[in-house]
Amino acid sequence: MKKSTTIFDFFKRKISNDLEANTSGATLPTTNVEENLDVPIEENLDVPIEENPNEPVEENLDVPIEQNSQTKFQKVDMSSLQLELDPGLHEIRRRYIKLGPYQPRFKKFNKSEKVRSFQGSWYEDDRFKPWLEYSPKKDAAFCLPCFLFHKPTGHDGQNAFTVNGFKSWKKVKNGESCSFILHMGKDLNSTHRIAHKAYTVVSNFISEQIANNRIRLKASIDVVRHLSLQTIAFRGRDESSISTNQGNFLMTLDLMVGYNNDIVEIMAKAPKNATYTSPQIQKEILHVISTKVKKAIRQEIGDAKFCILVDEARDESMKEQMAVVLRYVDINGFMRERFFGIVHVVDTTTVTLKKEIYYLFSNYCLDIQNIRGQGYDSASNMRGEWNGLQALILNDCPYAYYIHCFAHRLQLALVGASKAVVPLNRFFTKLILVINNIRASCKHIEQLKIARAFDIAYLIDIEELETGKGLNQMVTLQQPGDTRWSSHYKSVSNLIKLFSPTCEVLLKIMDEGNSSQKVEVESAYEVLISFEFVFILHFVNETMEITDKLCQALQNQSQDILNAMHLVSSTKKLIQQFRDEKWDDLLATVISFCKERGLDVPNMNARYDFRNEHYYKVDIFNAGIDSQLQELNHRFNNFYPIDFTDDEKNDLKKELDLYKYDVVQQLGFKNLKNISELVVKLVLTLPVSTATTERAFSVMNVIKTDLRNKMEDEFLSDTMMLFIERDIAVTISTDSIIDDFEDLKRWRVPFS
Repeated sequence: MKKSTTIFDFFKRKISNDLEANTSGATLPTTNVEENLDVPIEENLDVPIEENPNEPVEENLDVPIEQNSQTKFQKVDMSSLQLELDPGLHEIRRRYIKLGPYQPRFKKFNKSEKVRSFQGSWYEDDRFKPWLEYSPKKDAAFCLPCFLFHKPTGHDGQNAFTVNGFKSWKKVKNGESCSFILHMGKDLNSTHRIAHKAYTVVSNFISEQIANNRIRLKASIDVVRHLSLQTIAFRGRDESSISTNQGNFLMTLDLMVGYNNDIVEIMAKAPKNATYTSPQIQKEILHVISTKVKKAIRQEIGDAKFCILVDEARDESMKEQMAVVLRYVDINGFMRERFFGIVHVVDTTTVTLKKEIYYLFSNYCLDIQNIRGQGYDSASNMRGEWNGLQALILNDCPYAYYIHCFAHRLQLALVGASKAVVPLNRFFTKLILVINNIRASCKHIEQLKIARAFDIAYLIDIEELETGKGLNQMVTLQQPGDTRWSSHYKSVSNLIKLFSPTCEVLLKIMDEGNSSQKVEVESAYEVLISFEFVFILHFVNETMEITDKLCQALQNQSQDILNAMHLVSSTKKLIQQFRDEKWDDLLATVISFCKERGLDVPNMNARYDFRNEHYYKVDIFNAGIDSQLQELNHRFNNFYPIDFTDDEKNDLKKELDLYKYDVVQQLGFKNLKNISELVVKLVLTLPVSTATTERAFSVMNVIKTDLRNKMEDEFLSDTMMLFIERDIAVTISTDSIIDDFEDLKRWRVPFS
């Protein structure tokens, strides 16, 4: 008779007579289970276990295991749930228990010689479901708890459900004589029930251990997500246990778990080598969340066409970073602009930029042939007709049309218009002089605020200002920026509001300042109170109010190219209307402003080489507006119907007639209800501006500061992804993050 072989024959540890005497009466103690909390699960098992529960576990029970010649093995008494003390055996059992009974589902099971077979319906019987498993290789039924924990009794048939397998299908029937029921036994101390009880204890322990591991990891995930969404630094200078400030991550983690004593206890019992709070773990968690956000964006795109918006800038550590934004219409018909990552590039050559973009797209299966638009600024490496990035991508995808950023075009148009008219160009130089003299000192800014408060109180007292929530907010003089024309508008409009307080502060500086200050401040004061400066100040404020609305509209993410073209056209009409109708109103406003503040007003009819009115109306007013209109026409004229000749229009009509006939023959258009649906999607997809990429760089400067200038590129990109696309990041379930985190590599503790 073949010798019986069970799992104990493989893994039982020798126990000396003395040790057996001390432990022979031991049962499954709670302390034994608790002590094993800190024992990491050994991943490199000598006996590989197949993780897929839908495939059978291959075992060769006849292969002998080499043992030390001096080792004596014996089986331990399993009465009263006695278990082997060898922790290595615990881990093997846990792996089997984690997999659960192997219950393959076949339409037809193998039939025996007596034309009987195993029945899949037996799995569904609540009495057999927890332990019954089937081996297709042996065409036999087994009992998993007995295989792991049964006590050999020497009775016949003891190996039927553990080694040889049960095959007498005719004995499986309803009633008390069913072999499965007989195997289970009526006695609570039957071999099966004792084994199943031990199986249940270990199974519950595994479930509890996994639940605790997930709780620990969930706490770390919640803290990582919270800190990223608030752009807060993770690490501290000293994160040791004796430190009073362990950094934002550990301190926030302690604060969060401190409200629940059960979680505090679970965190305290974490294995020292598996706390999952290290800086590397934080980065891996962040990367998992960031990747899931990108996958969500990829799923949102689907098979739709999209356009790319790209820009580059230097970060705090003087690294060149390239921001990539995708614009598309999602499956619900909404236009989206999504940040898709920031990539460090060693240089800004077109080949390097193209390579990095393609590599990013390949990681998420984005087809280059689906690109329908490119949106960049006017840098030569971007818009170059032959060697620019747009040309290289256009060679690979002939439908990826390049559109110069509308907001950048407007910026160039307004800057060009201001430089073309000498009085306007001179005005902005003087404007900077006035503002710099105020902003040069905190004392001066404070004096300006005090003067503004008194000015508001006086105007309210004489009923020239209304009161109410949100009205009469404190403002300050703003330095105009080089790259944002809208900042010039804020500088001009704020100076008008602060005109009297600014004059008061400049006079005070002239009285109290030193000699070097007095000369420069006196020049600024003379400039400020001159009629020409005041006139241009109001003139620029009126015209820039019109163009600023266009500027803000062009930077809207939901803006489409057709509406942008209409906005440009409307803006040009408003500027032209202002030129034709608003001269008298502007002049009256400026004269009234000067008289209220006691400023000299020149006689408009006085003659020198020419009349004063001629100078202000023709050389400043008309010239300034004409320059703006000329620049707008130059920058935006290629989008209007006038660009098409009559012959081109006729040719286009003929091509459209041919296209309408041809398109209905194409199978790909069968599901398209209306050709206008496709046209609308393509129009919405085309880029308008690169404002989203520029906002991404603003976020980059908030995250990567001087104190965090050693931040890794991947960590920077992942943090930006969560912050910018927070509407997606906050909806990702923690459980799915844990599952993806578990798939990264083998961990010391199980999470599922």
